[in-house]
Amino acid sequence: MPTSTTILSLAESVLGHGPLVVLDATVTQMGRRAVLKVILDHPAAVGADGRATTPTPAVSLDEVAAATRLLEAALDDSDAMGETAYTLEVSSPGLDRPLRVPHGYLRNVGRLLRLTLRNGTTVLGRVGSAGVEDVVLAVPGEKGRPGSERTIPYAEVARAVVDVEFTSGHTDSEDADDADVDVAEEA
Repeated sequence: MPTSTTILSLAESVLGHGPLVVLDATVTQMGRRAVLKVILDHPAAVGADGRATTPTPAVSLDEVAAATRLLEAALDDSDAMGETAYTLEVSSPGLDRPLRVPHGYLRNVGRLLRLTLRNGTTVLGRVGSAGVEDVVLAVPGEKGRPGSERTIPYAEVARAVVDVEFTSGHTDSEDADDADVDVAEEA
């Protein structure tokens, strides 16, 4: 059975020159079949200062389909799988995937994150910018106090997830129909 490293290397060689980056690849044995999972994303838009300040666009279904076709062809042409039957699953990171590496923070600029710090405290804030070593959150104020900006090094984060928002702070009917509407901060 191939290793995750083998599949990651193959995926990077096939997709490394396109509009997507390979974030992760895993191989899991399920009975007689191997399940190959490859996670793709757009590269984050990072400025000269090494920080992302704009959201990364979502990966489209067409991009996933095209990447899947390329990976299937590469797997068929290589001996990476040997005689092992497999199922290939290609997807984007998804909102419920915990953030483990800087790219996860970089791609979620503008979104609300819930961080559990190593000291046990929880911080909820909107990503203003993210870099290689830390994230800057706009943290809402409590009990009528103004909000603040907080820089948190990744080394202090035990767990980080996107806090999914289902409502929009916009009242304009045109914006209400837009799936990418930013949610107004509550301060």
